[in-house]
Amino acid sequence: MQRRTFIAASAVTLTAPLVQAQTLPTGPIRIIVGFPPGGGTDVLARVVGQKLSVMWNVSIIIENKAGAAGVIAADYVAKQASDGNTLLMAHINSHAIAPSLQPKLGYVVERDFVPIALVGVTPNLLICNEAQPAKTVKDIVALCKAKPGQISFASAGGGSAQHLALEMFKLGAGIDVLHVPYKGSGPALVDLIGGQVNYCFETMTSAAPHVKGGKAIAVAQTRMKRAKGYPNVPTMHELGFTGFDATTWYGLVGPGKLPAAMAKRMNEDINKVLAMPDVQEKMEQYGAEDGGGSTQRFADFIRSEQTKWAKVVKDAKVSADS
Repeated sequence: MQRRTFIAASAVTLTAPLVQAQTLPTGPIRIIVGFPPGGGTDVLARVVGQKLSVMWNVSIIIENKAGAAGVIAADYVAKQASDGNTLLMAHINSHAIAPSLQPKLGYVVERDFVPIALVGVTPNLLICNEAQPAKTVKDIVALCKAKPGQISFASAGGGSAQHLALEMFKLGAGIDVLHVPYKGSGPALVDLIGGQVNYCFETMTSAAPHVKGGKAIAVAQTRMKRAKGYPNVPTMHELGFTGFDATTWYGLVGPGKLPAAMAKRMNEDINKVLAMPDVQEKMEQYGAEDGGGSTQRFADFIRSEQTKWAKVVKDAKVSADS
């Protein structure tokens, strides 16, 4: 009896590390980002990736595959092995907007991805450079009405969250502007600061360093509540655009057959990362709030966002090449 007990106990002791190891990838991990370096998705992927690299004692590489407002990266990850070595920093564009905007997508969100954790939700900021004469929403609307089709607004790409925020603004204000799409937030911000374009709705995450550095001016923000990091910037809702709610969000997902145990373990560790004081400080700086929670919470959130943006796409008659 004693011998049997010893053997059973030994088996548990020997297999426990193996079971634990199987819930994490065995090799280097790539987090694919669907936008160029410098944008919000890239910034938050690096914040989380650095902490997970230390926690898991593995190399985590951020790999940028820009284009089609994040769809190219999502399509790529959907076709990767479900061993956890390739993850995607999913984005509102690839997982909530694209399904209704691009009916011929090469992936189905519910089938081809496993939600791991919501990292954060941010407002967009309506920003301009210092050279612009109109620096309030009221003055911008007046300027656009005085010069229909001439005032330029950059976006991170046709069909992006920033583009749809602009379309909501156009509908609410009754204005016509010049939409200038870019391949990501980084290049759009370069041209905004350089004066090649007049305004843009940009994620608070990517706009924050430029606003804090004085190179861009924050005119308004686009969640119903003010972000903790920007308590003095009014919301579009407060400025008369009732119900104006155009957010951008980010979260880690894996390919469709990622084991549930691995997704759960990753989710638990990401929640630990998001609770770290220095990470919370960075999230607040970039306006990223309300991250964390279970894998199911993230899955439900994605579904609700798909429903919301499908209606916006339909009502505003938006196309990917608008």
